[in-house]
Amino acid sequence: MTTISQVILYILSLIAGLFVGFLIRKRFFESRLENIEDQGRKLIENALSEAEQIKKKASLQIKDESYQLKIAAEQEFQELKAGLLEKEKRVAQKVDQVDRKIDLLDKREIDFLNRENNLTVEEKKIVEQKKTIDSLVEDQRFQLEKISGISKEQALKLLTESIESEARMEAAKAIVRIENEMKIQADKKAKNILSLAICRYAGDFVAEKTVSVVPLPNDEMKGRIIGREGRNIRAIEAATGIDIIIDDTPEAVILSGFNPLRREVARISLGRLISDGRIHPARIEEVVGKVEKELDVSMREAGEQATFDVGAHGVHMEIIMLLGRLKYRTSYGQNVLQHSLEVAFLCGVMAAELGLNESVAKRAGLLHDIGKAVDHEVEGSHATIGADLAKKYGESPEIVHAIGAHHEDIPPESVLDVLVQSADALSGARPGARKEMLETYVKRLDNLEQIANSFKGVEKSFAIQAGREIRIVANSNEVSDAEAACISRDIAKKIEKELTYPGQIRVTVIRETRSVEYAK
Repeated sequence: MTTISQVILYILSLIAGLFVGFLIRKRFFESRLENIEDQGRKLIENALSEAEQIKKKASLQIKDESYQLKIAAEQEFQELKAGLLEKEKRVAQKVDQVDRKIDLLDKREIDFLNRENNLTVEEKKIVEQKKTIDSLVEDQRFQLEKISGISKEQALKLLTESIESEARMEAAKAIVRIENEMKIQADKKAKNILSLAICRYAGDFVAEKTVSVVPLPNDEMKGRIIGREGRNIRAIEAATGIDIIIDDTPEAVILSGFNPLRREVARISLGRLISDGRIHPARIEEVVGKVEKELDVSMREAGEQATFDVGAHGVHMEIIMLLGRLKYRTSYGQNVLQHSLEVAFLCGVMAAELGLNESVAKRAGLLHDIGKAVDHEVEGSHATIGADLAKKYGESPEIVHAIGAHHEDIPPESVLDVLVQSADALSGARPGARKEMLETYVKRLDNLEQIANSFKGVEKSFAIQAGREIRIVANSNEVSDAEAACISRDIAKKIEKELTYPGQIRVTVIRETRSVEYAK
């Protein structure tokens, strides 16, 4: 019973506590709501007050800006007014000046009218005097025609012809004088450039041999080279295309052949066979094949080195291989690759002196004898063959023409063509460049000129281009054009019959008619 009453008391106290809490909470919220409403009223009142102040400030600012604009407008108006007054003053001054000028022009117009009247009077007097003079001139002309026996038109024609003849004579004299002066200057300039090119390039002396000698360790090796019934020597000759001469020369054999490249292959191959000691046909073919491949690499390297030395870029690989083949080709005992390098450097020096493209000149000089690499395989002159090869492998037209014209197989057309011709002649003709002795060289040139001079109608002869060409001047009164062709053919046949020379010699007969008169 007591427990139930305790529970009921607890529940009643709890309900009373909740009710009291609810009343307290309600009172708290009502007081807080009143505070919030008071704050809202205060904020509205403050906002209205601030808005009123902002409105007053804006009004004052607008009045101030209006006042400033008014002041600025008044100042601008005053400035414009002052400018207008100044311009008005200047206009008035200019009007005064124009009035003065108009008065001056009026005075001048009166003067001009007076002068015009005076000139009219003078003109009438001049016309009358001219009529009198014309009458006198006509009388004098009639008297002169009567005395001389020729008319005015005939006299004018004679005078014109005389003046024209004198002018032509003076022009011809001037042309001859200028041509002589230009020839002298050109000759001096050419000699200077050629001598400078020779001095700036120092080439090697020729030391090339026409045969190759292979040393042997002993004379017994000759028998091993020959082999049983000569099978080894026949195998070597068949594989290389070179004749092997085995004679009484102690401890040496001689290799003889037209092709220097094959001779080099044979020399290296035979040296390796001797060092190895195994000499039989199968081994010979193996060694020769290896040496040929090694020489291909060597030739390519030599061609690449030549283009590098000259500074020629973008050369086709086939051209480089042909340049390398020139390393084993000789002309008059002069190595053709070394000769090509000399020509390239000489062309570069002379082109630099003349202000031309040095790299193009060097390239043309380097490739000018490229045809000699295959001239024993292809018909035609090496200049024509070289031009065809250069064109085939993408060289420029000017270089192709320079290669083809360096021995005048085609006529030269540019300065580059003449440069290559000159450099080629310099490289071949300089002392020590070729194996031919100086005395033999001079004698051969002298014999050429003597043969040409022995024919009737020949006035002069000149051996040029290191003996590759002889130019003959025929007497036009004794030799006709048809006879000139016969003379060139007869001289060529006589040279073939009486002289020994490498390559070919061009015979050129020149016949010309000259008319010379002297004015005293």
